[in-house]
Amino acid sequence: MTSAASGAGPDVVHRSPGRRALQRFVAHRLAMASLLVFVLITLVSLLAPWLAPYTYDELDLQNVNLPPTFQDWHLFGTDKVGRDYFSRVLYGTQTSVLVAVLVAILSTVIGTVVGAVSAFYSGVVDNVLMRIVDFVLTLPFLAVVLVVAAYLGGGSPVRVAVILGLLMWTTIARIVRAQCLPLREVDYVQAARVSGAGDLRIIFRHMVPNTMGAIIVNATLVVAQAILLESTLSYLGFGIDPPTPALGQLISAGQGSMLTQWWLVAVPGMMIVVLSLAINFVGDGLRDALDPSAPTGRAA
Repeated sequence: MTSAASGAGPDVVHRSPGRRALQRFVAHRLAMASLLVFVLITLVSLLAPWLAPYTYDELDLQNVNLPPTFQDWHLFGTDKVGRDYFSRVLYGTQTSVLVAVLVAILSTVIGTVVGAVSAFYSGVVDNVLMRIVDFVLTLPFLAVVLVVAAYLGGGSPVRVAVILGLLMWTTIARIVRAQCLPLREVDYVQAARVSGAGDLRIIFRHMVPNTMGAIIVNATLVVAQAILLESTLSYLGFGIDPPTPALGQLISAGQGSMLTQWWLVAVPGMMIVVLSLAINFVGDGLRDALDPSAPTGRAA
């Protein structure tokens, strides 16, 4: 019986799981719009050295506390020492996105390795690793981050990303472990074991790739969490050190004159909100697209 006669078109028969997932994601209009917004903001921030009319630390004492204006291209006004706020927001967004992406990469790598190894070896290894995960989860996260940041110092975006990444891997570790536990008994893993494949090859060649859907979704959501956490640290003075701008740092610096110069708080605050919402909506779209039970063509 041909595919047409059985009621399934050739296009349906030959579509790979990856292609079906891509089609479901593209059909999710809110996720696609959010992805475009995030990509656009990220590209503009990365091009800040070429797009910003001023450097982030350039002083203009003759134009302090300007409101948003086209005069001299101070589109978001200036702060109390005459620094162009549009340029500082661009560079601050660049800092926040860089930290968030580094946190997502670091926490995902650590969590994936811990979760997969724990599921594969089980027994004592599993118990030890999961107790470490439980211990990290019981810690008051923000308090620990503040103490570590105060002890080590904030400083560069890389240092802040490492501090956050070393504390944000537990969720993905549990997710990967749960996904990998049933994979230990599937035929292709048993066949690889019988054929003499090493443990690491089985874990990272046969087990981890089959959990990539959950890993990708979690990594996407970690980006949004990291943006909020980095902004919180910078706002409290434990994150990125001046003069390098960060969005939370800009809000902290502008809160003293919020009633008269609202844009100093509103603009970086709105940027944090837009970035976080966009990433969360992308994560929701990826979750729907990578879920085999989700109907094709689902849209927000």
